[in-house]
Amino acid sequence: MKKSGKNLQRIPTTVLTGYLGAGKTTLLNYILTAQHGKRIAIIVNEFGEIGIDNQLVLNSDEEILEMNNGCICCTVRGDLIRIVTNLVERSEDFDYLVIETTGLADPAPVIQSFFVDEVMRSYLFLDAIVTVVDAKYIWEHWDSSEAQEQIAFADVILLNKVDLVSPPILEELEQRIRGMNAVAKIHSTQHCQLPLTKVLGVRAFDLKNALSIDPEFLDEQAHEHDPTVSSVVIQESGVVNGEKLNRWLYQLVQARGPDIFRMKGILDMDDEDRRFVFQGVHMTLDGRPGRPWKPGEVRRNELVFIGRNLDESELWHGFNECFIEPQN
Repeated sequence: MKKSGKNLQRIPTTVLTGYLGAGKTTLLNYILTAQHGKRIAIIVNEFGEIGIDNQLVLNSDEEILEMNNGCICCTVRGDLIRIVTNLVERSEDFDYLVIETTGLADPAPVIQSFFVDEVMRSYLFLDAIVTVVDAKYIWEHWDSSEAQEQIAFADVILLNKVDLVSPPILEELEQRIRGMNAVAKIHSTQHCQLPLTKVLGVRAFDLKNALSIDPEFLDEQAHEHDPTVSSVVIQESGVVNGEKLNRWLYQLVQARGPDIFRMKGILDMDDEDRRFVFQGVHMTLDGRPGRPWKPGEVRRNELVFIGRNLDESELWHGFNECFIEPQN
């Protein structure tokens, strides 16, 4: 697991996802026309030979680059890396990047590109995965793997079109989403209108901010768990042995990687002065030192696993084997 330092000059990047018709283009138009002081470059991916999203985006000073003839998560992933490579050669022209995926995209390969591609790893950092959910019509697509994975991967979720549903329906939707993703920030919106500080520059993916876990979300009575996609949250005090942790995580992704959409955590590892943060997507793992522990701060290990058919007791047991001193 790599423990390299962060390049402060890297360009923050938001990956925007959501099922077809949820409101991604509406959010893009809002971002492009709002007064936020950022110079934004946008990569738009439209599945099919003729793209239409670029025609729907209002005129703006930002540059919009369009990718066609395939889905960003598979056949044109090389095009994404090529476009990013060309963009960084003139990075003085923009200071923020938004990548919009097609509504049929699995976000995982896009996220993995930030780990495994040298150019993207060196010049960009993934600020957050933002998922737009259609509060009225998501029910028709709830069982689709694409819709589930988009929700499960999200750092920020916009429940859009909330004016079209009743409060009880909205509450049920939030509870179901919480069963799948216990840590994403959820915002209710109409026409994707919200303060853009809740969407851009939130630093949710790279864990520069500590994980924020509402204890209510951990209450088994607070929500219904989706039968296949769910979150497992582990909170435990104690010093973690780095070698044991590395061994366990690599064994875990070898055995269960395809089912683990995302994992991330903050750890008190080897009694170091700085917390250790890690994150993973399927088979890809990355970790590095985080901010120093404050004097007198309670050193609590916090881990989140989001995926399909997760075994909570198996994860708890595996992590408990990683402590320097055995835990109860």
